[in-house]
Amino acid sequence: MAGVRSAGSYQEEVAPNLLSVRVIRARNIPWADWTSNADCYVCLWLPTATNEHSRTKTIANSSNPVWEETFQFKICGNVKNVMHLTLHDEDTISQNDALYTVLFDVGNVPIGKALRKTFLLNSKGKEDLEVEFKMQTIPSRPEKLLTNSVLVSREVSCLEVCIDKQKIPEHLHGKGLVLTVKNSGQKTHKMMLNPVDVPNHIESRCFHCIKKWEPELIANIEDVITIKDSPYGTLTVPLQSLSVGKEEKVELYASPAKPLELKLSAKDCTQKLDIRLGFDICSEEKNFLHKRSKVIAAALKKVLKLDRDLKEHEIPLIAITTTGGGTRAMTSLYGTLSGLKKLNLLDCVSYITGASGSTWAITKLYEDAEWSQKDLAVPIEDARRNVTKNKSSAFSLDRLSFYRDELNKRAEQGYKTSFTDFWGLLIESMFHDGVNETKLSDQQKALVRGQNPLPLCLAMNVKHIENTTVDFKEWCEFSPYEVGLLKYGAFIRSEQFGSEFFMGRLTKRLPESRICYLQGLWSNIFSISLMDAWYAAVSSDNFWHRFTRDNIQDLDGEEALRKKRTSPNLTSRLVKPAGLFGNTVREMLTNRPIDGEHHNFLKGFQIHKDYCQHKGFVAWEDTQLDNCPNQLTPSTEELCLVDSAYYINASFPPLLRKERKVDIILSFDYGLTGQFQSVEQTHSYCTQQDISFPKIELSKKDLENPKECHVFTNSGKPDVPVILHFPLVNDTFREFKAPGVKRSPEEMEDGVVPLSGMFTPYNLLNLTYNEQSFNQLLNLAEYNVQNSEELILQTLRDAIAQKQKSWTGTTD
Repeated sequence: MAGVRSAGSYQEEVAPNLLSVRVIRARNIPWADWTSNADCYVCLWLPTATNEHSRTKTIANSSNPVWEETFQFKICGNVKNVMHLTLHDEDTISQNDALYTVLFDVGNVPIGKALRKTFLLNSKGKEDLEVEFKMQTIPSRPEKLLTNSVLVSREVSCLEVCIDKQKIPEHLHGKGLVLTVKNSGQKTHKMMLNPVDVPNHIESRCFHCIKKWEPELIANIEDVITIKDSPYGTLTVPLQSLSVGKEEKVELYASPAKPLELKLSAKDCTQKLDIRLGFDICSEEKNFLHKRSKVIAAALKKVLKLDRDLKEHEIPLIAITTTGGGTRAMTSLYGTLSGLKKLNLLDCVSYITGASGSTWAITKLYEDAEWSQKDLAVPIEDARRNVTKNKSSAFSLDRLSFYRDELNKRAEQGYKTSFTDFWGLLIESMFHDGVNETKLSDQQKALVRGQNPLPLCLAMNVKHIENTTVDFKEWCEFSPYEVGLLKYGAFIRSEQFGSEFFMGRLTKRLPESRICYLQGLWSNIFSISLMDAWYAAVSSDNFWHRFTRDNIQDLDGEEALRKKRTSPNLTSRLVKPAGLFGNTVREMLTNRPIDGEHHNFLKGFQIHKDYCQHKGFVAWEDTQLDNCPNQLTPSTEELCLVDSAYYINASFPPLLRKERKVDIILSFDYGLTGQFQSVEQTHSYCTQQDISFPKIELSKKDLENPKECHVFTNSGKPDVPVILHFPLVNDTFREFKAPGVKRSPEEMEDGVVPLSGMFTPYNLLNLTYNEQSFNQLLNLAEYNVQNSEELILQTLRDAIAQKQKSWTGTTD
């Protein structure tokens, strides 16, 4: 194996191996029903070697079936090859029952030696499955892999299938041509055999395949009866039989009449990826930070009254993080930014992150490339007008017709449309004047000189069904430059989000989405499942979780179990399905009927054999599926992206990437209850993941009467950011309309902001405020920042001193 390392990713060359799996027998399999023994067969699945499942013959009515069948798989040793061996009971009436599934890491099979394994299927009984594995090298050209030690991109071939619409035989008009390459990213395409006008009269379809899988094309014409050993109706072409880079013609007969001519072209895809593999921030972001540092240095000199310019290594990296909360979060964020602007602190900030409703304000502001350099009165007035206007017109028949047309247009472009898209269009109608044509990548204009903070919006990738958010969640960040899943160190250009990828190559480019569709994604709380709602309500899912989850047991023995704390990547596991009733209940409880599915830009990637040891992956892995590589996101067709706020209503994760080196986080919590919940939950999460985050220590007084700002720090640990947490509280604002300026008796009513109670105007589902409610919330958020000026300034001074101290220690 040879490796050439570069920034973030590197190349490995690996020769393939041949794995032989001999399924020998099973013992003591219990009766399937009251009248007979089980009718057993074993299904083998190794998704890193093929998309197809293999299976043994069925042994009828036997508690001790013997198969003695051998299956072979060509594998790549540098990916995580985990085989699923599932023992089934065949049933001609009902669905075949999966009795047990053994997950076995075949990377532990020694080269040239047979490894015989007896898998215990029941710790309380004598059921077992006996299988023999053998690995051997085969003469073959080494395969070139690209990897970041978590994801692996393998060599890919592309097959293009073309037909000339003018040469379709008349007897085939109106029929459908089905093209299938099972071992490909696309799997199946269908073309209608109608002589319609298309560019150059040529219609084509492409398949992308892992080259070493040796795929084959199967073409058949619908409604043509195929007879065994007959040449009519179907055609099979191994891709290996085609000359790379050369067009070849084949003929598909549906009858003795004129055949359909297909033109096939095979080529090797470039090794260059359209996805950036690596855990570092991108070069554009680094360039932005360098430019932004000059703006920050000038702002800090002014606000702290420094007698000299700060050097770049002395400048603390400051970020704003916000929570969700619908219209409340949007309105409050305008007040927050206004307060920072009036204190001349907005130019000291490098990042601003948002989740859910706070992203509505962020996306609106970044339509103006100079927004933070201007008076915020104009965008605030625009927000006031849109928040206080009647929203009924957004649901008029004309608007509903417009939404339908927009969604149809989006579907024609190739997007997977859903309620999330409809919700985004509603947000646009309610809080924007007319159609907003801006896109996420347009926000790059606001960063070209470092004139504004860099915005980062957060979403969460979950499973569409079968798994709760507790079981599976992955942080997905959106910046004007890139969209990426933090756990995998994989990022695509922001304008490519929604396009189709396979193995890191862009296979179908779609037009970039308008920003409203991303707003719908970032704030789609409607995607919650019943199980997640239960968890959110009672903070416990123990009963239903245990009742519906498959039973997973490690089969490696006590010695391996003792090593689990340092290396969770064990050799084999046993999965006992939850059963028909349990599966039915689980599907009902975990189904997300109103979710947002998007083309998975990680599709096709395989998992590196050492992924569990990579610090970047380990920092963000936190669920049981992270030990089951075949169930991770690269193996799925779609991303299921939802509002992150209903798991942790905060947007910290993008700022906690160690590569960003954030020193100070101004945390603004716009929740009406649990004023410290966002930081407490984040602290708990980070403690479990060993991510740097300060301790959240609160006194009884803090909990009973929260102040406008609370400081959390781990003294003496420069890698841990300082958190200045601003809960949404109505404390001294009751008596002061500005810091140090008391209210007159006539103004006291303005200081009573109804943040609690059944009739508060600020509840999550209320999208319209009257002008007084809007102004009160806006002014409260602005005041709370301004009243904390000295605390913020002292934190800045301390951070600069710490940076200077660390630099001196480094240079010494």
